[in-house]
Amino acid sequence: QVQLEESGGGLVLAGGSLRLSCVGSGRGFSSKTMGWYRQPPGRQRELVAAISGDGSTNYADSVKGRFSISRDNAKNTVYLQMNSLKPEDTAVYYCNARVMTGFANWYDYWGQGTQVTVSS
Repeated sequence: QVQLEESGGGLVLAGGSLRLSCVGSGRGFSSKTMGWYRQPPGRQRELVAAISGDGSTNYADSVKGRFSISRDNAKNTVYLQMNSLKPEDTAVYYCNARVMTGFANWYDYWGQGTQVTVSS
């Protein structure tokens, strides 16, 4: 069982910055692929960034060069640093932990979400 708790959301002006944090419970945090997803109003949830256990990262094209994902395994925490925020970044941001259950099978755990609102 994995529990995730996000923090750091809020209201910010366009061009500003926020840092989201996600603390995970349970064993084996360092080996899990962790990700940040977001769900804008009226739209589907989408991947923002992910970081694997070995530290490799991938980003949505829309946030490349502006957002950075990192992890501190000693603190069971993953971060999302968001710079140069735009109104279109407004969404509920969710922390995700992916646990592999087989060669090509996995189970996703989710946090409760944190609201990020960017005003123009």
